[in-house]
Amino acid sequence: MQALKENKKLKNNYNFGMKKVLLKIDGMTCSACSSGLEKYLNKQDGIKQATVNLIMNNANIEYDDKKLTLEQVEKFIEKAGFTSLGIDNFEKEEKKNTNEKYKLIAITIISILVLYISMSHMVGLPVIPFLNMMTHAINYAISLFVLTTIILILGKDIIKNGYKNLIHKTPNMDTLVMIGVLASYIYSIYGTIQILKGHTMHVESLYFESAAIVIFFIEIGRYVENKNKDKTKEALQQLMSITPNNAVILRDGQEITVTLDEIQKGDILICKPGEKIAVDGEITDGTTHINESFITGESMPVKREKGSKVIAGSINYEGTIKYKAEKIGKESTVSEIVRLVTQATSTKAPIAKIADKISGYFVPVVLVIAVLAFVLWLIISKNVATAINIFVSILVVACPCSLGLATPLAIVIASGNSSKKGILVKTSETLENAHKVKTICFDKTGTLTKGELSISKIYNYSNINENEVLRKVASIENKSEHPIARAIVKKAQEEKLELEEIKEFKAIPGFGVEGITSSGDKYLIGNKKLMIENNIKISNGKDEKELVNDGNSILFVSLNNELIALIGVKDILKDNVIDVIQKLKNRNIDIVMLTGDNEKTAEIIAKEIGIDKVISNVTPKEKSEQIKKLKQNGLVMMCGDGINDSVSLVTADIGVSVSSGTDIAMDSSQVVIMNDNLEKIDDLIEISRKTIRNIKQNLFWAFFYNICMIPIACGILQPLGISMNPTIAAFAMTISSLTVVLNALRLKS
Repeated sequence: MQALKENKKLKNNYNFGMKKVLLKIDGMTCSACSSGLEKYLNKQDGIKQATVNLIMNNANIEYDDKKLTLEQVEKFIEKAGFTSLGIDNFEKEEKKNTNEKYKLIAITIISILVLYISMSHMVGLPVIPFLNMMTHAINYAISLFVLTTIILILGKDIIKNGYKNLIHKTPNMDTLVMIGVLASYIYSIYGTIQILKGHTMHVESLYFESAAIVIFFIEIGRYVENKNKDKTKEALQQLMSITPNNAVILRDGQEITVTLDEIQKGDILICKPGEKIAVDGEITDGTTHINESFITGESMPVKREKGSKVIAGSINYEGTIKYKAEKIGKESTVSEIVRLVTQATSTKAPIAKIADKISGYFVPVVLVIAVLAFVLWLIISKNVATAINIFVSILVVACPCSLGLATPLAIVIASGNSSKKGILVKTSETLENAHKVKTICFDKTGTLTKGELSISKIYNYSNINENEVLRKVASIENKSEHPIARAIVKKAQEEKLELEEIKEFKAIPGFGVEGITSSGDKYLIGNKKLMIENNIKISNGKDEKELVNDGNSILFVSLNNELIALIGVKDILKDNVIDVIQKLKNRNIDIVMLTGDNEKTAEIIAKEIGIDKVISNVTPKEKSEQIKKLKQNGLVMMCGDGINDSVSLVTADIGVSVSSGTDIAMDSSQVVIMNDNLEKIDDLIEISRKTIRNIKQNLFWAFFYNICMIPIACGILQPLGISMNPTIAAFAMTISSLTVVLNALRLKS
């Protein structure tokens, strides 16, 4: 029990008085929005940490519930200019309204008109007579003013977001664009007023088209960006729609078709060949093969029979089966997968935090550069129009949008890829660090081995017959989740022994179990350490040695503090485990077997698998201490499945649990493998490697782009006849963002 207490303490000691909530956010249009909101929330008193995810349109917020209520947290979001839609329940989103598409079409048409009016004379196209800038300057200026004003109204979100982030002291890309666009627009209005006064020479100083085209390119970029962003959610959306709409249940002997909402725990459901399993449950009648590929990533159907578990959304291939509903609604495996994947995409990897920090300094620096360049060119050229042109070009071209997109897009796609392979990664930090692992520790029973144990031999030292010893031990072990316990119970059932009710039961993680029968007899069942801890004399060394040499795990059984039996239990290796270990060793990763089993048995298994280092006879606490030592040499991954592994899973840098493991093991880990295939560990490392490489490529491009473009926008190449105007700057900025998006999408292949 001490191990469980330690585990609980490890998980909760830093979260006292804190609450976490995942809120759906409306109104975010680009990475500038999400980063601005995130910075604003993290400045608020009472909020410990906020992570805003543009891709999933949500915010993961940890706050002090002694200082803030959920309503107050949502008000912070509203003050920042966005809308909280309440708790994110991971339900499938409806398709977006087509208004955005129509808005883009309108902006495109008007922008083409603006370009034609302002630039047709430059490219040899016919000039509209009554809009000729030389002969009808007033008409020319007024038409551009009206058309540009319409574009600014249609693209008002950019202006609004830029303004609100400026007043919240979190300037971002929208802030730069807002200042640049308004500078062009206001200066052009000034020129129009002068034209109306008769000073027609100001017709050469109108920059309405710059303001219009900047908005045009940004809207195009965001539309494409959002379309690609939606593609990154495809795997998650498929998961959310995998379950059938209806199911057939047995009620009063009648088959009734009901919706999923009408199914209750304990209901008996019928599934025919070709149909999907409606809810998580246990087969009560029938044998079949079921396709669970969407959960496990394995394409081959698996055999399922009476007593087997079935998962909602899996497809029944063969016979008709009946199964009892166990997990419904948000308790289902599918809902849990959606929750974990969304959780992963709603956290920030360390590399993303670095990018965010750089972005925080980047925008103010760009503003300073733009102002200095404006002043310098005003002095050099003695022309306000030229200085404004430089000023606006710098602000527009220096877009940190690609910097903001570099990490989240890659993380979301990688999380989707992992879930398709049956690997659930809870945090983006895990995705970043998995390829850096230096040591992987494996539990033995249920992790490296199948956990399908069988009793090979029983040494009985009591005057009780062997079947009665087995019956008593099985009655007590029936309350345990351990694989050895399940083997004991299975053997008793095969011998048709009737189990009895146990008066008292206590699990002792890392040691075994204690049980008191209805007659008051006290049984201790577990490893040798349990016997030693309770001062129980062991004098059967020859039998013990024989069992160990034969590769058995030994269960010591005492009755009223006297050893009465030794039970030898054997296990078999999981499929492909030898190949998996070799693959991991080829990555220069140290492999360690970390087990509570005896030294001899552990070494026999380790030698067969190809593991060189074995740490045996360790308690949960000792497992944790061993991992702490190993962490001195680099990142440590721990892979386990049982209660006794929970502390070590928390202690390790990355805890990996298999889906057949206990709930506490899965809660304690950062990664859940949805089948018993340990090859998924190698897959996880490879996904991590590719993801980080992609992120680094994106960040390099984002920095390279700005290093090259900002000096050009400043006019450093003017002596060579190379210059930049706001239109070119807007185009370059759009291409930069799309380059990052398209590179991230390569991870889907």
